[in-house]
Amino acid sequence: MQQYTSVVIRGSLSFGEGPRWHEGRLWFSDFYRRAIYSMAPDGSDERLEHEVATQPSGMGWLPNGDLLCVSMTDQTVLRFRGDEVSLFADISEHCTFWANEMLVSRAGFSYVGSFGFDIDARLEEMGLEAFIATPPPSTNLVVLNDEGAVIQVVPDLEFPNGTVITPDGTTLIIGETMGSRLTAFDVAEDGTLSNRRVWAQFEFTPTDGMCLDADGQIWYANAIAKQVTRVKEGGEVTATIATTQNSFACMLGGDDRRNLYIMTAPTSDRFKIADLTRGRIEMVRVDTPGAGEP
Repeated sequence: MQQYTSVVIRGSLSFGEGPRWHEGRLWFSDFYRRAIYSMAPDGSDERLEHEVATQPSGMGWLPNGDLLCVSMTDQTVLRFRGDEVSLFADISEHCTFWANEMLVSRAGFSYVGSFGFDIDARLEEMGLEAFIATPPPSTNLVVLNDEGAVIQVVPDLEFPNGTVITPDGTTLIIGETMGSRLTAFDVAEDGTLSNRRVWAQFEFTPTDGMCLDADGQIWYANAIAKQVTRVKEGGEVTATIATTQNSFACMLGGDDRRNLYIMTAPTSDRFKIADLTRGRIEMVRVDTPGAGEP
């Protein structure tokens, strides 16, 4: 098993999420600075791309180049075309708490998840031991077409968080943070999902943002550990990365897609982190390049 140690290349984020490699730059959301940013591959030249007052999270680009971004607290998806912003989809009827992660496929379909419940308030109310012992509420994965219409609602997911699609476009794999598993679906030509199955099951491991490499393995962030883990289908661990803080998302980028960028922070608890700027972006050079989507 390979073991790596990350290097911090950028600091002073509040809570970074949704990293995406796009046109030679790393794009990412920052929850509590309430904006989308991009930066150069080495962490320099941070640019404010778009402000999102209702808190940005997952993002992706439609085939025509429009940027989509989840607007968390009002449970919508926004479309950015140049400097113009508009509502792309309102998914509030399918969310029981904040909207969160999203993947936009090359075919123009969007897969949008939500928390399902107020994780921070529930943890504060119940305490850690009871929180772990009590099954969490489930929620939906919402599938949108390229015009923002809801074409499918996939129920009974335990905090869907982190999504990839294989290079051939036929398989979607999503993390279920509160289920400690990665779950796979077949992807039809019309973007809908079927044939749900477990891709990898773990003991208590809240999987978070993730990306796919050219060997068909997944790098996933561990939301309660200073670690990113690489796994094969079935759950065999083939590599780990030690980070300076808890890890919440990762993305393979760089010209050769071998820079693994990691979003870290002391905690994800908004009651403790929202007013701080201790979030970081860390990086490791890995052997196998990124593949598939995002």
